[in-house]
Amino acid sequence: MFPTPIQKTPRSWQITYQSFLPIALIMWLLPLIAVAIFSVKPEGDFSAGEYWSLPSTFGGWENYGKVFFQSDMPRYLLNSLLITVPTAIGAVALACMAGFALGIYRFKLNLWIFFLFVAGNFVPFQILMVPVRDLTLDLGLYNTKTGLVLFHIAFQTGFCTLFMRNFIKGLPFPLIEAARVEGIAEWRIFVYIVLPLMKPAIAALCVLIFTFIWNDYFWAIVLTQGVESQPVTAGITSFNAQFRAAYHLMSAGAIVAALPPVAIFFLMQKHFIAGLTLGAVK
Repeated sequence: MFPTPIQKTPRSWQITYQSFLPIALIMWLLPLIAVAIFSVKPEGDFSAGEYWSLPSTFGGWENYGKVFFQSDMPRYLLNSLLITVPTAIGAVALACMAGFALGIYRFKLNLWIFFLFVAGNFVPFQILMVPVRDLTLDLGLYNTKTGLVLFHIAFQTGFCTLFMRNFIKGLPFPLIEAARVEGIAEWRIFVYIVLPLMKPAIAALCVLIFTFIWNDYFWAIVLTQGVESQPVTAGITSFNAQFRAAYHLMSAGAIVAALPPVAIFFLMQKHFIAGLTLGAVK
């Protein structure tokens, strides 16, 4: 039923596995390696058509200097931060409350409401492009960070609620019943009993949502335009001119844009793994 651990397989298969694993790892990392090399290549290499050769000279200081000091990249990074952090806080906070209600209380429409949250995750987001854009125009939220935050909260809350409801269902229900017997109010049960037990799940969900929203490109170009409100994923394309693509600057900008999610993951790695694996075994 379960795959055989590699340690228990024949020696020939272990050697084959160990031989192909580095090759697969290099192939998986090849696009990232190419972007990293592009980011330190001088502009002259691209003008000469030397795309896949090693850099003729190290141009990393110049490229990253232009990204930080001669472009709007700092403003795009700030926009992404102002969009991602409120979205993660809002979506996770709503999901905690909705997950508590759906996971603890037993009422007639409980399962149907839960299915409603889940069903939203299966709607292809491309078909929502025109109605969502028109809605933001009607509400005066088009090309604003507030509009993008509200939209992301609305669409991420379904997945977050699914995550939180299933986590809360695994908590010991007698603990909540004991609190009710003692006469503790429901909101106190949520704040002082359930919420502390949800810390690993909250940490894991915050990392996931932060990564999802930070890396979003589709809605960034649909609902925003210009340096005033566009996040960094859409702002990287500003390095392209009408007849010229600055691949070295775009690559440097992509490396810079990828650093915050990577840093968040490593800072919260222990909590992230604990949140994903808690309850996996009994």
